[in-house]
Amino acid sequence: MLTLHHLGRSQSERIVWLCEELGLDYELKRYSRRADNRMAPPEYQALHPMGTAPILTDGDVVLGESGAICDYVIQTHGEGRLAVKRGEPGFADYLYWFHFANGTLQPVLLQVWSLERVDPSDKNAPLRMARERFSRVFATVEQRLGEVPYLVGEALTAADIMIVFSLTTMRLFNRCDLSPWPNILAYLQRIGARPAYRRAMQKAEPDLTPVLGAVPE
Repeated sequence: MLTLHHLGRSQSERIVWLCEELGLDYELKRYSRRADNRMAPPEYQALHPMGTAPILTDGDVVLGESGAICDYVIQTHGEGRLAVKRGEPGFADYLYWFHFANGTLQPVLLQVWSLERVDPSDKNAPLRMARERFSRVFATVEQRLGEVPYLVGEALTAADIMIVFSLTTMRLFNRCDLSPWPNILAYLQRIGARPAYRRAMQKAEPDLTPVLGAVPE
């Protein structure tokens, strides 16, 4: 059986949601962050050389990286569901948006937040550049979600599962306001209405109200 090792308030919520959307049998093991530095506890770090969330075990397989885990679960247990295959309509869009989450969106969020901690003033030239990229990234997502209900088209795919954490739970680490982006907010409401997403968040983060509004509560 698949075992998902979930670190609280981390990217591993993606895999809980994926398993719920696919209707898979899996075991969920929850771990709390350390009180002193908010990092993973030693028993979690011991699971994988990188020690970062998520971590999936499946027999002898021990796998990290949420994108790799999504691909693995879909191909080995999900019969290819929630992915778009080569030759099918939307294949290129699927590849782009699947990798956009951790390749573009999440890095720019981390870059802006890190630079703001160093020097939040307008004199910080790297921060100005990062904020310009931030605006361009969010404008791109906003435009796309004004054209289609989900990133790849009419149906939810793993590309959506990859991106939602960065737009929701990740904002608890820095209170990013999404009010300038109404299409993104409408999208998050569609996501929040999905039974599989609600089940996943209740299992992964039972003490957390999903962060679906403009500003985290």
